Amino acid sequence: MGRILIIGGGVAGAAAALAVRKAGWDPVVYERHPDNAEDLGAFLTLAANGHAALDQLDAAEAVGRAGFALHTLEFAGRTKALERTRCLRRGELCRVLQGQVVRRGIPVHHGRRLIDATEDSSGVTARFADGETVRGDLLLGADGLHSTVRELLNPGVAPRYAGQRVFYGYSRLAEPPAEPGRIVMVRGGAAFGYAVSPGGEVYWFARVTSDPLPEGTVPDPAWLLALLRPDGTECAGIVEATQGPLLATNARDLANVPRWRGERILLLGDAAHAASPATGQGASMALEDAVVLGKALRDTGFPLEAYERLRRPRVEYNTAASARMSAGLPVAGTPPVDEEELARQLDWATALASS
Repeated sequence: MGRILIIGGGVAGAAAALAVRKAGWDPVVYERHPDNAEDLGAFLTLAANGHAALDQLDAAEAVGRAGFALHTLEFAGRTKALERTRCLRRGELCRVLQGQVVRRGIPVHHGRRLIDATEDSSGVTARFADGETVRGDLLLGADGLHSTVRELLNPGVAPRYAGQRVFYGYSRLAEPPAEPGRIVMVRGGAAFGYAVSPGGEVYWFARVTSDPLPEGTVPDPAWLLALLRPDGTECAGIVEATQGPLLATNARDLANVPRWRGERILLLGDAAHAASPATGQGASMALEDAVVLGKALRDTGFPLEAYERLRRPRVEYNTAASARMSAGLPVAGTPPVDEEELARQLDWATALASS
């Protein structure tokens, strides 16, 4: 097997390294940040399909020691039991996955910013900002929403504003608003959600339909509280009790990227497809990408084509569904990949179909 250069050491890149190593290839990870604390302040929910992918990467147990389990979803007075759902900070997930990468002897180089990559008949050459060039058989662009690799394949294709500002933070109240492990969704002046950790810390977010925050703007708690207080719910009190800074970002998505691949270059994770936060599937989709790619490299003669054929319908449906949810619209259509087919695609012991 050959050498695979992986650009980006976040969730998608680290998971891809685990998958391609399991498939028998020799990966090397190049991460532009000087350490692995990617998006340290943000948190995410990892759904059951993400855990299923982690099982195939032999990383579920390690990830299960980070964050806390969510067992119940509450919305509009109704509850739903959750299976294998976890709340954790994105930086925690990145650290755990990178730790697994290092333990398996896969090199990770920090502080390496890609500036160019060229393909030829025998391989691909990556050039970095420090002047070094490296050679591999394949190059994976797992470098996120603002991907350099995507720009090389699709000049000018960039994320779009998804119509919502997203605020989040961490609070402590004398009386926690819910039992630990329950995620509560509240509709009002914002789409608000929160979950209480076993230690009593409240992880919360608010999605607000609005013009985008100007670049570099420090979020104003008073602006958000003015939207929440008229609802008469617990949400304003949770925001008021936030410890540390109020965090905010503009929700962005990336739909229908024309080119996912060259002859020896491939995009995955947010570099190829990014949904707004509404479905809560970003990390789980990246983990699925990694497993399907690993199996495509192992099982098929044209792995880049097989990967795109299998992944495009599912992730583009998720991006469209999340965009409609962000706009307050019902999700349209039926998922193109049913649960049974997804289970087959993710199961490492089941070979991928050749066509």
